[in-house]
Amino acid sequence: QVQLVESGGGLVQPGGSLRLSCEASGRIFSIGDMGWYRQAPGKQRELVASITGGGLIHYVDSVKGRFTISRDNAKNSVYLQMNSLKPEDTAVYYCNADITPAQLHVMRPYWGQGTQVTVSS
Repeated sequence: QVQLVESGGGLVQPGGSLRLSCEASGRIFSIGDMGWYRQAPGKQRELVASITGGGLIHYVDSVKGRFTISRDNAKNSVYLQMNSLKPEDTAVYYCNADITPAQLHVMRPYWGQGTQVTVSS
């Protein structure tokens, strides 16, 4: 069974850094776009950053210059390096990936369980 497992969240002071990791496991035929979303209390889930299989990257304006998304196709993993964190970055961060399982050959989106990022002094 295909699943995404995230790690790396936590509590950090304003101006600090965190690195989120997400690994896809299971019998996987291929992975397309991968990305990170976040959802703050009382707000809708928003796309933070995404990266295509070919390496094209998109960031939401609020994190440009502070966050860096990357992927390691050999490890079926995507990462989010977050620098200069602000209190408004506080949210649950979710990993997302378009995956074709080996046994189905139909691509669909998968979600991680979410990891809490809290930026506070």
